[in-house]
Order: sequence, then structure tokens, then C-alpha cells
Amino acid sequence: MLKRYLTLILATLVVLTPMPASAQEPLRLEITEGVIEPLPFALPSFIAADGGASDVAQDITRVIAADLRGTGLFRQIPPDAYISDVTSFDSPVQYNDWQAINAQALITGEVETRGEQIVVRFRLFDVFSEAQLGEGLQFVGEAESWRRMAHTVADEVYERITGETGYFDTRVVFIHEEGPKNARLKRLAIMDYDGANVQFLTDSRSLVLAPRFSPQGDRILYTSYESGFPQVYLMDVATVSRRPLEEIPAGNMTFAPRFSPDGNRVVFSLEQGGNSDIYMLDLASGQRTQLTNAPSIETAPSFSPDGSQIVFESDRTGNQQIYVMSASGGEATRISRGTGRYGTPVWSPRGDYIAFTKQEAGRFHIGVMRTDGSEERLLTASFLDEGPTWAPNGRVIMFTRETAGTDGAPAVYSVDLTGRNLQRVATPGMASDPAWSPLQ
Repeated sequence: MLKRYLTLILATLVVLTPMPASAQEPLRLEITEGVIEPLPFALPSFIAADGGASDVAQDITRVIAADLRGTGLFRQIPPDAYISDVTSFDSPVQYNDWQAINAQALITGEVETRGEQIVVRFRLFDVFSEAQLGEGLQFVGEAESWRRMAHTVADEVYERITGETGYFDTRVVFIHEEGPKNARLKRLAIMDYDGANVQFLTDSRSLVLAPRFSPQGDRILYTSYESGFPQVYLMDVATVSRRPLEEIPAGNMTFAPRFSPDGNRVVFSLEQGGNSDIYMLDLASGQRTQLTNAPSIETAPSFSPDGSQIVFESDRTGNQQIYVMSASGGEATRISRGTGRYGTPVWSPRGDYIAFTKQEAGRFHIGVMRTDGSEERLLTASFLDEGPTWAPNGRVIMFTRETAGTDGAPAVYSVDLTGRNLQRVATPGMASDPAWSPLQ
């Protein structure tokens, strides 16, 4: 049984050097599509308040630094360049020492053990304004939750400096793959956004594909060949119990499912008699509604954040293109306008972009466009890039990249909306079909 996610207790520390009213404008890093100069930050090792906290304090510091560096927006100043040595969480900040090494942000923290729990405290300082940026915070949780606590600190730092919600305290469900390319075994797995804490949710006896998180992060939709044909299953993350989304006649296929923004409905493709259309299922009543009716392949539906529209792919014009329709069905409008083939559209959580896979001139790309199809921008290019999924803040995309040849293998990558910060996500072996959870 998969252990239920730990709930962190967050409490504001009492009177932690509040920012004076006369302080300068707080440090702010604006995320734009132009050239971004990473903001230099200093992160002294968190202080161990007792002997039992030494190792976890080092681990927490390491994860916070990796989270911030990984965004491409922050640059860590090497600790060996530090002039000041932070030895007490309550010591006054020696701003001149941090200004001398050009640190713009300073993060300090302390870790304390309390039996089976740990307490993490942190503060963020604007070095050149010589002021604390926001209030200090305290996080309390089980010792084994230290990684989540580190991610939560990094989320707070990210949000205070950029004004954007962070995305570090999240999970990713994906397909773990092993074996040769012509006999690949696939298992449903879940991990932290950075590839840590991998847990398997299914065995490798049945082929599984395309998992999707619910908006609350407590359920997963995925496609399985357990019955001999592709069929959508619904899994409870806490108990790992699963059931078919609905009973369908033998020989028919259901696939490409996604939750509605409220988690009460599911859209998916149903193939009957060689024709694939998009349907909606109400999870409470079990009522199914057909949304498209065309002699073409209609698949990969994705809701807009407000639940009023659905974007999907269709080959009704002869090749794959992207369309938008009302969530109740009806006439659809084509929004993809460039050359090539478009598929796997996914609406951004912010509602401003649609991510997609594009195939053109023998190359695959992950791209984004405005919801009316304008401002198309390709972020990646390779032998095979496909299946984008959005971070909950709508500013980073994960996807599958596969290498060419008989030994070609899939891996999970991430890229931000500028297309400049492309990174491979560390996974234990081959991985594909990532789907990002909401912020925990």
C-alpha cells in the first residue's frame, strides 16, 4: 500500500525580524521571455539546533539549492566564497559581507529534531535592501518527510522572489520501462518532481500508458491492456486500489483520459467499430455523454482551467491538427495553423497557453501556442519529443524524449517557457509519459 502523503504543519514564527516599513522595494525577479540573468543567491548550510539534526540539515540545504538552481532563474554562489559564517539562526545578518560577494538573496535556516519529528525554520533576506523578504516560517513534520520540507522552503523562496507559485513540492506519475525495445515492460510509477522517492503502483504483467493526475492529486487515470484491449482505469493513490473507469463491450477501446478541473468528470476517447470519438463520463452518476461525432480519429482531450472548453486532436482534415470546442460538445474550431502534424494538446493551468507535440520534416517538437492558435513557439526539437505535461504554475513543461535506433530509450525531460532551460529528470532507468501533480 502506498503511504498517504504526509501533511505538513506550517506556522509563522513569532516576531522574526519583520521588514521595516521604510525598507526599499523588495527583491523581485521578473520572469519574461527575454534573456534572463540568473539571480545570485547565498545559501549557508542550515544550522543543526541539536546533534541529531546535523545530517538532515545538510540534506535539506542541498535539496533547496538544487531546486532553485534547476529553474535556470537562480545561480548559487559557491560556499567557499562566503565571507560570513552563519553560526546562529538568530544572529544579525552581516549585509556588507554578502554584498561583497554580490549575493542578491540570502537564505538562512535551522533544523531541530523533536523525537520522530523535525522542525525546519528559514528566513529570506534581500541583501542590497538590507531587509528581510517576508516573514520567517516554520515547518513541522515527520523526519522521513525532510525532502518535502526542503521543497516547501524552495517554493516559498521562489514565490517571494518571482511572484509566481512554486512547483517543487509536487509529484509526477510516469511509466517506468525496462527490457529491449521490441519487448518493453512497462509499470506505473510515481516520484517527486526531481526524480526522488520512486514508488511503483503496478507490476509489469500488463502494458500501461498515459497516466493522469486528478486536480486534487488523490487519483490517477491511466490506460491498461489488462483486459486484452486498451481500457481506462481509475486508481486511488493512497490505497493503490483500481477499477475500470466503466464497463465496455469486449473489443471496444477506451484511452487518452483526463479529469475535469473539478475532478467530477472524465473526458476520454472511445473506439467503436473502427471510429474514435470523445466522450465525457460523470463519475458520480456514471452517465456518459458523446461530445464528438465524426468519421475521424478524435482523441487527446484536455479541459480549459475553467472547465468551459476542451482542446483535442483530430485528423478530420487529413492529418493531425488541434481543435477547441465547448465542454458540452458541438462545433469545433481548428487552432493549429502551421505546417506539419499537431497532437497531444494540453491546456496550461494558467489558461494562457496550450502545449502540444508537433511533427515536421522528420523532427518532433514540444511547443506552445495561445489558446486561439496564435504565437506558436517551439521549445524543443529531437528525434522524438512528445506528451507534454504542465507544472502546476504553468511555467515549466515535462515531456518524453526518445533516442533513435534499435537501442533507443525514452527519458523524461523538462523545459521552461523560454525553451532555454532544458534538463533531463533523473529516473531509475527508462521513463516515459510523465504527468505532473498539483502542488501538494
